[in-house]
Amino acid sequence: MPDAGAVGGTDGGTAGGTGDGRSEPARGRPASTTRQDVARVALDLFARQGYDETTVDEIAAAVGIARRTFFRYFETKPDVVWGEFDAELVRLGDRLAEAPRSEPLMEVLRRSVIATNRFGAGELDELRIRMVLIGSVPSLVAHSAVRYEEWCAVVAGFAADRMGAEPGDLGPQTLARAALGAAMAAFACWARDDDGDLAVEVDRAFRLLATGFDGTPPGG
Repeated sequence: MPDAGAVGGTDGGTAGGTGDGRSEPARGRPASTTRQDVARVALDLFARQGYDETTVDEIAAAVGIARRTFFRYFETKPDVVWGEFDAELVRLGDRLAEAPRSEPLMEVLRRSVIATNRFGAGELDELRIRMVLIGSVPSLVAHSAVRYEEWCAVVAGFAADRMGAEPGDLGPQTLARAALGAAMAAFACWARDDDGDLAVEVDRAFRLLATGFDGTPPGG
């Protein structure tokens, strides 16, 4: 799932504003600019102006860096929205691999997905922005298919090892895609409720998946 870890930094410039909500170039490059600074400013612009309406040039100007420097931090504009997703995949794979084989498969998966989707209070607003963008901007919806396939590949690899199968076999693929659906449902329910707890929603979704929804009241 999108990782809000890219929006926690404290150094760097912030976006200025004009009367119509558009960005103004920052006055000079901050003494120390990080990937987190760039993501934080970009997400602010996306939220205020719209994703498609915000250009890489505007992001770079708001941060106080050159356009070419932006691409040293992120290969593409969509990568800003996905944050540290690649690192999240590594953490997820590591947690799945480290679990004792005596622990039930679904317990390992539930616990590992929760662990890799814990965010600090200061990161939740940015995470909501990411989720709204990914679910509503057509170009990001298309891009998400690639990212979700990467997530499924990690889960399918773990499941295949436990099942004595190949990652592309029906069992691992079914589990991986069902798990993705559970995670996406948990994020969607959390994102529409300002008082929701993401870890609780993910926990509930994976418990429902593990039990086959037996005895579940309407609405979960």
